[in-house]
Amino acid sequence: MAWHVGILTISDTRSQGVRADTATPLLRRFVEEAGFVVESTTLVPDDQAAIQERLIDMADRFKVPLILTTGGTGFGERDVTPEATQAVIDREVPGLPQAMRGATAEENPLAWLSRGIAGLRGRTLIVNLPGSPRAVEECLRVLLPLLPHAMEMVDGASHR
Repeated sequence: MAWHVGILTISDTRSQGVRADTATPLLRRFVEEAGFVVESTTLVPDDQAAIQERLIDMADRFKVPLILTTGGTGFGERDVTPEATQAVIDREVPGLPQAMRGATAEENPLAWLSRGIAGLRGRTLIVNLPGSPRAVEECLRVLLPLLPHAMEMVDGASHR
């Protein structure tokens, strides 16, 4: 089964056109190669209200079963993606970000500094990824093999 995914990129500089957005095309390519159908891609600044609005819109209005965010997970004052995600989810899914941080930190210890979270809003799984293309690629190597079973569970399948 091909699941639909929404990609939400969070970046002040990319949304203002100051810096090229290389994370979104990379993320799109990886998820499409894994068999997912990209429903939409959206680019917003590091603004908590804007991030929450887009997450709610994708989950509730468009019923996208998977939303992957990229950016806004660092220590900067405007890095508010985890807070925006926390505000809109019903239940946290801590194992996914723990797995990504643990596996990627073996090669890049800076992975421990990512504050990304994951959680469920109804029947939508939201996962925060870091903003750098390298970190996106590293995290997806961990996340993509876990997603088929995770998406089956989100879709209501029973545990095997």
